[in-house]
Amino acid sequence: MANGWTRAETEVLARTLLRAPSVHNIQPWRLEFDGDRLLLRERRELELREHDAQGRDRLISCGAALANVELAVRVLGYDLTTRVFPEPGAPDIVAAIETTGRSSPSDVDLHRYSAIARRGSYRHPFSARRISREKIGDLIAASAGSGVEARLIHDELELSRIADLLEFAAEAYQHDLAYQRELALWTIRDERYHRHGVGLAASALPAGSLPWAGLVRTATAVPDHRVLQRRLAGETLLVFLTLDDGKHDHLRAGHALQDTWLDAVDDGLAGSVLTQPLHLPEVRSGLIEDLELPGFPQAIMRFGYPTGLVPPSPRRAVDEVLGNGF
Repeated sequence: MANGWTRAETEVLARTLLRAPSVHNIQPWRLEFDGDRLLLRERRELELREHDAQGRDRLISCGAALANVELAVRVLGYDLTTRVFPEPGAPDIVAAIETTGRSSPSDVDLHRYSAIARRGSYRHPFSARRISREKIGDLIAASAGSGVEARLIHDELELSRIADLLEFAAEAYQHDLAYQRELALWTIRDERYHRHGVGLAASALPAGSLPWAGLVRTATAVPDHRVLQRRLAGETLLVFLTLDDGKHDHLRAGHALQDTWLDAVDDGLAGSVLTQPLHLPEVRSGLIEDLELPGFPQAIMRFGYPTGLVPPSPRRAVDEVLGNGF
C-alpha cells in the first residue's frame, strides 16, 4: 500500500489518466496524493501560445482527464466527492478527489471505463450509416451530467453557416506562419522511434481535407462550400456550450466531452474534436450569433460510424504523470 492505494490501484489510476484526450496530445496534467486526497494538477508550463493562448483547451483537456480519473476510482470500488479548484492559493490544482466509502460501480461507469482504451481521435470520413435519433439523444444527455449543453447542428441553414466558418478559419490558419511553426514542432515524424511521450503522430494527421483533417495545415484541402456542407450533413455534429466562459466552465466542458465520447465509443461510434476554429473571435462570435446559441461554444464534436481502427497516440511514461505521494 502507498498512501492507502495499492500498487495495482495506482497503476489503474495512472493508466486511465494517460488515456485521456488532450490538445495536441500534450497531456497537461499530473496526479498527486495528498493525505486522503487525489490532486489533479494542470501543467501550466506546457504552453501552446499560438493555438491556445488563453489555456482554454488545456483546461478542457484537464476536464477530460478528471472524468477518466473519477471513472477509475469508481471502478476500483470507491465512492468519491470531487471539489474543483479547491485551493485559491494553488490555481494549478484543478480538482481534489476524496474517497468516502466503498460501493460497486454502476453499469454506466463500467461501460465508459471499458471504452477508454478504445477511444481515439478519428480524423477520417465516417461510413454512410447514419446514427439513429435515439443514439443522438443519448449522446446529448451524456453531457448534461456535467452541467454542459450539447447542441445538435443539423438543419441546412446551420450547416451552411458552419461550412462558412470552417472555411474562414482554415484560410486564416493556413496563412498564419507562427501557428504552422508551432503545429510542426508538436508533430511527431519519427513515429517508429517515438512511441512514448507527447505530440501528434504525423500519420494520424494527414494533410487531408475538411472537415476530416482536424487541425488545419498549409496542405489541408478546403473544398468547395457545397461539398463541405454536404460532408458535414453526412456527420453528426454536436457543439458543447457552457453558460459562462471561465475556468470552471472550461473544466466542465472537458468532462462532458469525455463522458459523451466514451458513451459514443461504447455504442460503436467514433469521434473527433474541433476546437481550432473557436480560437478565432470571428468564428466563435459568428457561431453564437448565427446559431442563436444560449452559451459559449467550447468545442465541436463530429460523430459517426468508423470504417477502420484508430492507432493509439503516444503517451507519457507512468512516472511522468504521477507526482508527490506515489
